[in-house]
Amino acid sequence: MKKIEAIIRKSKFDEVKDALHQVQVNFFSYWDVTGVGNEKEGHVYRGVTYSTSDIQRRYLSIVVSDSFLERTIDTILKTAYTGNVGDGKIFVSDISETYRIRTAEKGEGSLK
Repeated sequence: MKKIEAIIRKSKFDEVKDALHQVQVNFFSYWDVTGVGNEKEGHVYRGVTYSTSDIQRRYLSIVVSDSFLERTIDTILKTAYTGNVGDGKIFVSDISETYRIRTAEKGEGSLK
């Protein structure tokens, strides 16, 4: 099993959520987060310069079986993409065990 942590633009969240549901990734948690990016320059919009050092994003935490890993990552990469600086990051780590609290079921079956 794998844990996928994705930091994406808030504006892309609904699109990513819908796309994940379409590939049958139906359970995940998310938070609104603020981070600091690499870009030091501000962006100018209608004559006003906006700081891009503090970036509003959405953080997704998804645990999937190994067979769902690639489709989940591909879905996030395709739907969160804008081509601009600040599209986000994806991190993948191993999960050694999971448990469903209600039934005490453990392993990949607890993810369904």
